[in-house]
Amino acid sequence: MNMSQLYLRQEGVSRRQSSWDTTGGNKDFLVIGANRTAVIAEVEGSGVIRHIWMTIASQDKYSFRKVLIRMYWDDETEPSVESPAGDFFGVGHGVASHYVSMPLNMITTQGVIENKAAMNCFFEMPFRKGARIEIVNECEHDMVLYYYVDYVEKPVSDESFYFHASWRRENPTKGLMDLSVLKAEHDKQDKANFSDQKVYEIKNLSGDENYVLLDAEGEGHYVGCNLSIDHLNPMPGFSWPGEGDDMFFIDGEPWPPRLHGTGTEDYFCAAWGYPSGKYDSPYHGLSLYAPIRENGDAWKESNTISFNDYSGKMTQYRFHIVDPIIFRKSIRFSMEHGHGNAQANDYSSVAYWYQREPHKAYPDMLPVAMRLPLPEKESARLFYRTF
Repeated sequence: MNMSQLYLRQEGVSRRQSSWDTTGGNKDFLVIGANRTAVIAEVEGSGVIRHIWMTIASQDKYSFRKVLIRMYWDDETEPSVESPAGDFFGVGHGVASHYVSMPLNMITTQGVIENKAAMNCFFEMPFRKGARIEIVNECEHDMVLYYYVDYVEKPVSDESFYFHASWRRENPTKGLMDLSVLKAEHDKQDKANFSDQKVYEIKNLSGDENYVLLDAEGEGHYVGCNLSIDHLNPMPGFSWPGEGDDMFFIDGEPWPPRLHGTGTEDYFCAAWGYPSGKYDSPYHGLSLYAPIRENGDAWKESNTISFNDYSGKMTQYRFHIVDPIIFRKSIRFSMEHGHGNAQANDYSSVAYWYQREPHKAYPDMLPVAMRLPLPEKESARLFYRTF
């Protein structure tokens, strides 16, 4: 729907399931015990979810990575949506950051890395027999959840695809070059472009070692992703983690892929790195772009290392709202981690797409300990080992 159609008569019945206090009081929240699962929406019949709002309060650090959101359509026993809550709403690394895009946003203190936010999703999610949304609290403490799930009861066409979202992480990615050895050579040679020459000799003519964001089978269209990077393994003297090409292998076609990009920042609609720093736009941007400073000043005072070059953690997003990528049999979307997959970095992502059911099984969700971000000090230590 666009604004030019708002005056047209619409079919359906508007409904909401929320955490409102049914006694009439002000306890408009749900308490979910540690290691407990709560169903926050269960709908029978056909309809379309049009908006989800929620906010989390937890004593746990990185609760945005510990708490999971799962969604099931019709009679599914395996979820079509499975992701840590923070990543699903567009910010990785277990934190919150203020940003606004067309389908997703987080509303919180601007310019600050937060542990709280209002989170909104405007992706439309159709179902024919029913829908169920679960929140899984894998924190060590109880959590508080406020939420709305707004939907319309209406018939859904057989031509409608189901909404899907899947989180992945590879930490670290399999770097194809030992950059610590290259750093020793770089420092000895004292040549600014020495490492570039060595790394750019790598050729990738298969995509086999790329980081995979989406691997789906069936008919549908891909509508976007977010990608979070913790830059642990830079090329010597070069603090930019991009240069990895995006590749879309569609319907089982062989090399070269039907869509082949020119670099990480290029796929996310920027260029020359991210000279603007953090920015928001409807279809692309950086929802998080800064080192997460945890006692950073005290650490700098006790170390000779400077933070000036440290890339820190970032989350970038790209939504194909006006340019969805169509597939009829399958799609495999991957991206190089550094040019030619040279770098061993921490990559995590959420891909969003629509398709007919059934969907291909997702990778098993990682346990909490393997979902947590690296502490800032460890990220910086690894960064400077090869920088």
